[in-house]
Amino acid sequence: MCGIVGAVAQRDIVPILLEGLRRLEYRGYDSCGVAVNANGLKRARSVARVAELQAQVSESGFAGNTGIAHTRWATHGAPATNNAHPHFSMNKSGDHCVGLVHNGIIENYEEIRRELKELGYVFESQTDTEAVAHLVNHLYDGDLLRTVQKTVKRLHGAFAIAIFHKDEPHRVVGARLGCPLIVGLGEGENFVASDAMALAGTTDQIIYLEDGDVVDVQLNAVQIYDSHDQPVERAVQTVHAYSGAIDLGPYRHYMQKEIFEQPRAISDTLEGVHGFVPELFGKDAAKVFNDIDSVLILACGTSYYSGMTARYWLEAVAGLPTSVEIASEYRYRVPAVNPSTLVVVISQSGETADTLAALKYAKELGHRHTLAICNSGTSAMVRETELSYLTRAGAEIGVASTKAFTTQLTALFLLTLTLAKLRGRLSDDQERDHLKNLRHLPAALQSVLAQEPHIIAWADAFARKEHALFLGRGLHYPIALEGALKLKEISYIHAEAYPAGELKHGPLALVTEEMPVVTVAPNDTLIEKLKSNMQEVRARGGQLYVFADADSRISPSEGVHVIRLPEHYGLLSPILHVVPLQLLAYHTALARGTDVDKPRNLAKSVTVE
Repeated sequence: MCGIVGAVAQRDIVPILLEGLRRLEYRGYDSCGVAVNANGLKRARSVARVAELQAQVSESGFAGNTGIAHTRWATHGAPATNNAHPHFSMNKSGDHCVGLVHNGIIENYEEIRRELKELGYVFESQTDTEAVAHLVNHLYDGDLLRTVQKTVKRLHGAFAIAIFHKDEPHRVVGARLGCPLIVGLGEGENFVASDAMALAGTTDQIIYLEDGDVVDVQLNAVQIYDSHDQPVERAVQTVHAYSGAIDLGPYRHYMQKEIFEQPRAISDTLEGVHGFVPELFGKDAAKVFNDIDSVLILACGTSYYSGMTARYWLEAVAGLPTSVEIASEYRYRVPAVNPSTLVVVISQSGETADTLAALKYAKELGHRHTLAICNSGTSAMVRETELSYLTRAGAEIGVASTKAFTTQLTALFLLTLTLAKLRGRLSDDQERDHLKNLRHLPAALQSVLAQEPHIIAWADAFARKEHALFLGRGLHYPIALEGALKLKEISYIHAEAYPAGELKHGPLALVTEEMPVVTVAPNDTLIEKLKSNMQEVRARGGQLYVFADADSRISPSEGVHVIRLPEHYGLLSPILHVVPLQLLAYHTALARGTDVDKPRNLAKSVTVE
């Protein structure tokens, strides 16, 4: 996934498409391409920069009034010209008739690919995208809009696509599910793109498509259809060039927007991951990883909780002793130093003062190997560490971190599996299973986000409270901590989190009918222990609010409120279970009327001690 630009106009749109790609270069990419529908389909593709593509297009001299363009970061298939977008599909006469660009991951592409191969379609790439192009061709009935509506119902995963057909000039059809796609409006011309920034200087009239939307873009008309194929109206917003990257779109607050961007953010964070190899973390990573025998994680706030979660993974899966320290505490004590420890620092901004100071202190103490998990490639933290992994969450404006947290967890899971593989603790079958689960994460998150209406009902009850307890066990104890932090940050409700087994050692004294107890209840090996802890709460009159997996056999009853997540996700379950806690905090704060994006006394990036 990277950038999409498409246009239908009465003028040559190739310069607009190329400029749009240039504006999207900040996302990172390893190939790019552009195609036009002008007396047949023509395209140019490159595994170099957009500037090289532009030179290639200028030399060939092709132009057109209808076109699509793309920057790609490889997922399915290596960075190579044949895997670059746009992808074409041929008709029975041997002419290219369908052109398509795509962001996201099509999870059932192998099934579609097998079906189409049996029908005689020839595949020239290793991408999931080409399967969609051939499927559109196969289903085409003379109406591109109707065909795309049929096509998207066959697709599983997260995607944004833009498509044209040789027989329908001046028409581009787009669709989105879990990946952003916007429409730009002009006079006698209209556009689609993955980001409003791509259209800066061309139009500032933007429509943000919603999940499930299909849009029919023509010269003088744009018509949007929802997931039920019904025509719908979406608001037109004026988005100035400088604000395109951080516009609210259809959301009330940045926090809400960023919660719902998590499927896309995780997809972006996983771009380019074909296996668990050291090179994901830097060119010298293999040498460093083979030289370590333990891990030390330094972080603050939400990032600290992501590190706590990673400790369970690193010790259980990679077999590496791991400690997690609050950066502001570590920098002021005298710890024992093992030079063969990998020091991992985690920060959304990469400018967190305490974490930077802790990193500097660790290096002064004699730690030789350092790695940053960060959302900013130009930050001080990335510059000062030996290795790094960029989470690619995009701009996070809300003070209460959401997508930065889940992308940090994703990066830390990649680190765990990479270290496990190097240490001979990850079989080929396990690697394939983990890759499959990671690629399914965006779709799984979409299912969790669909629980929002039920969570809103809970938030109305929470808004009247002043105290709350959060419980979790094992891998999900840090998720309970994160849930409590979110609630206190933006709703100003006093919230604490405990390992559920600690209830009898003090917190149970706080439990009354006025104390809501939020419980993270995945169907893992500790579920029966957790049920016993829940009974302790009910015996004292406490009200339980349980986020359970569908198969955890926890039923609603008097004093026990249950929301079921669609599926259990094993080691990756924390990433799914934290999302409803974010939504609970958001909607509780909304009900209480607090300043969600700018909570009192807090700043987004803590650049002072």
